[in-house]
Amino acid sequence: MKPLQTSSGDLNADRRADYAEMLFASGDHTAAAELLLGALELAPQWAMGWFRLGEMQDASGKLDLAAQAWTTSLKLDPADRQGAALKLQLIGKAPVAAAPPSAFVEALFDHYAATFEEMLVGKLDYRLPEFLEQMIRKARPGRFRLALDLGCGTGLMGERLRPLVDRLEGVDISARMLKKARAKGIYDTLTKADLQGFSHSGEKPDLVTSADVLIYIGALDGLVGTVAGLLAEGGLFAFSVETLAGDGDFALQPSRRYAHSQPYVGRTLEAKGLAILALEPTTIRQDRREPVKGLGVVAWKPHAA
Repeated sequence: MKPLQTSSGDLNADRRADYAEMLFASGDHTAAAELLLGALELAPQWAMGWFRLGEMQDASGKLDLAAQAWTTSLKLDPADRQGAALKLQLIGKAPVAAAPPSAFVEALFDHYAATFEEMLVGKLDYRLPEFLEQMIRKARPGRFRLALDLGCGTGLMGERLRPLVDRLEGVDISARMLKKARAKGIYDTLTKADLQGFSHSGEKPDLVTSADVLIYIGALDGLVGTVAGLLAEGGLFAFSVETLAGDGDFALQPSRRYAHSQPYVGRTLEAKGLAILALEPTTIRQDRREPVKGLGVVAWKPHAA
């Protein structure tokens, strides 16, 4: 996948865009949008520029203009690496989708791979892998034969799993995140794959983990069904979700992550033949100095009668 075009390719347009960012940072959102629109007249095919214009119009309270800009970005980049479709959903200008664009998730984590651990652990107080590890140990003491770490990222969960498992396999959509994980030498195999439509062949794992990943899934039926199908009888599925404060099953948040309700998580697991062993509230990370509330869940696949 090509990198996001952060430059318009036109020097004059880039200069105007840079000045627009300065105005935006100073709080003059309307003037910033007007200047960026002028830059886009020089570089009308710049998808990222149109996406950024939408954000500036949104900050100015001009939702119709924001929607126009995000729609243009989406037309220029139908794969939607910017995540314009999610922005349209958040302002009520597009129907709510069951999942984000895969290209957006891939681009997001490719972009953040270099500083991912420094930001997440060092600045956002991310401790979820340790929390899930403790839940797994309580649910089933001892070793696991094969663990599959879905959305393994740079290997933060894998580092906690390695002492517990004989074989550890990781899967992630981001090649740059996988490169970071590979350098740690903790996984026996690493595979680049999209968890939407993911399949796994070979030996059935007796542990599947997905730490801070389902927030980029939305509707959980597909992935939970996949896990239930590949998991060995008696095996565990340990994962987390952000907690949905309002009504409904799941909802897209302003962060462009999904939150899920506890009843929905329980119903989905049950429908796919998995039973909850443990469910504990936790703080997943800090976001703008506010705690992000979530749930750690350990489910299991009962033995066939």
